[in-house]
Amino acid sequence: MDTLSYKTISANAETANKQWVVVDATDQPLGRLCAKVAVILRGKNKPNFTPHADCGDNVIIINADKVKLTGKKWTDRIYLSYTGYPGGQRETTPETLMKKSLNKHIKPGIHPLFVKVMKGMLPKNRLGRRLIENMHVYNGSEHPHAAQNPTVIDINKVK
Repeated sequence: MDTLSYKTISANAETANKQWVVVDATDQPLGRLCAKVAVILRGKNKPNFTPHADCGDNVIIINADKVKLTGKKWTDRIYLSYTGYPGGQRETTPETLMKKSLNKHIKPGIHPLFVKVMKGMLPKNRLGRRLIENMHVYNGSEHPHAAQNPTVIDINKVK
């Protein structure tokens, strides 16, 4: 019996086939869009998925300002954070996080609302912190990653 043919191949940083992908967020529900982007960032849609390695793609989300939330979630949903000091619990809403994304002092490609939602869908460890850096979010339809030759995908076709 040839036991070499039964060995499982694990992907690592050198063997991972990372690509650049563009996703249009126009009229997409925020949670459903981010759940599908989390699968792509993690690499779970690839046959060589390895749980402990960064084998996912780099995702560029355009038209982030046109994402939608149903009902009164823009104002009624509350995200809590804690500063570490007594009485330091802070409340924010998706509406205030969206306004922060229009601020010129925030680094381009970082969108506070998408980062908040995506952190909840990725692992809470060093791998998750590395994976969130592979997501680049822009409010308009323009992005500075044309040199990477990204492929445009329809997020509704991703499972």
